[in-house]
Amino acid sequence: MALSRRTLLGLAAGVPASAALAACGTSGPSKGGGDGTATYWHLSGQPQEGVRTGAVERFNEANPKGQIEVTTFENDAYKTKIKTAIGAGKAPTIIWGWGGGTLRTYVEADQVDDLTPWFDENPDIKNRLFPSSFGAATVDGRIYAMPFESVEPIVLFYNKRVFDDVGVEPPQSWDDIMALVPKFNAEGIAPFSLGGQSRWTNMMWLEFLFDRIGGPEVFQAVFDGEKDAWSHPAAIEALTKVQDLVKADGFIKGFSSITADSNADQALLYTDKAAMMLQGSWSYGIQQTEGGDFVSSGGLGFMNFPPVEGGKGDPGNSVGNPAQYLSISSKASAKQKKIAKDFFATGVLTDDEVKAWIDTGAVPIRKGSEKLLAESESSEFLEFVYGIASNAKAFGQSWDQALSPTAAETLLDNIAKLFQLSISPRQFTDNLNKVIGK
Repeated sequence: MALSRRTLLGLAAGVPASAALAACGTSGPSKGGGDGTATYWHLSGQPQEGVRTGAVERFNEANPKGQIEVTTFENDAYKTKIKTAIGAGKAPTIIWGWGGGTLRTYVEADQVDDLTPWFDENPDIKNRLFPSSFGAATVDGRIYAMPFESVEPIVLFYNKRVFDDVGVEPPQSWDDIMALVPKFNAEGIAPFSLGGQSRWTNMMWLEFLFDRIGGPEVFQAVFDGEKDAWSHPAAIEALTKVQDLVKADGFIKGFSSITADSNADQALLYTDKAAMMLQGSWSYGIQQTEGGDFVSSGGLGFMNFPPVEGGKGDPGNSVGNPAQYLSISSKASAKQKKIAKDFFATGVLTDDEVKAWIDTGAVPIRKGSEKLLAESESSEFLEFVYGIASNAKAFGQSWDQALSPTAAETLLDNIAKLFQLSISPRQFTDNLNKVIGK
């Protein structure tokens, strides 16, 4: 099973860690190796897990007196367990995350260290990373996380075989999307795959539609806490359009019961049951690993989300994850913190790790990797992602990462209802306006 991302589950702060961990169906948290060992929790799932554990193994081999002990979790389980552990003051030394709103809650609870002085003392470490990756690591002007891993824009993937069979071209606009829906349905092919049970997959549609219709300033107003920001006319139009797509049978039947963490949505694309899918760039490596010869035979197409007729947003804009992030628990011992910082300095995004990320079909956030990208077997996709990341006038962080956990959970709950047509666009905006700034 490979990973995916997000969802900020509202966590019962104060829930005893032991109680939550007892429900864990994956590998449980490590007990730690004492003061001389730093602990590190991160996501499981190949091919990304192998890259992460490989970096730690190399660091441990080079640092026998400063070891790191890894524990892995599936995506949604991790979100619950890390919040529980932090709330109970039992966080691992090194905290893997997506930055943004969740990181802010950690900062406000004084659970993670301010890394600004360390970056000031080590400017070379900061300067070798994409500058855009530091936005989600920064709270009130201070840096609380080390950006690492890869940039992950959301991509519109499509199945070239299916498009050829039906005799149609990839959409160049929203109207094209709506025109393709009946053509694929007539052939018994779902126009779009969607793992709707995971909810954040639905959210990606709104992120793009808000941007394409009204520009990035529409969600920026929400992020900035402006009163009734969700009621912007562009927001209403975007919410209406996505319900129009649902009503037209644009998504595969039963999408609300399909999970993204199982990669079931992606399997629908590479097995020719669906024509298109909006997913993160990480999906390329998963389809490469699990899709047989689908990718290697040239069956997978990819493009940025098309413009909406009359929209204000720049069609080069993107949304997704500008990076992943590592923080250091404020509860860790001085020796554990030193091990963590040594890992950040010498074990993260090394040449070996950069190559490993590229081999998975990901674009690492370390500068100067263009030559390696060009030499990769996946160069066409990697250079496409690099182009999006480096040229987008606006690269919005995924909403459920940017907002506070409270607002994000309300958002995801209402997005699920919106896609199920159980609430109207106006009800959606009314519900979300109530949690602005919370």
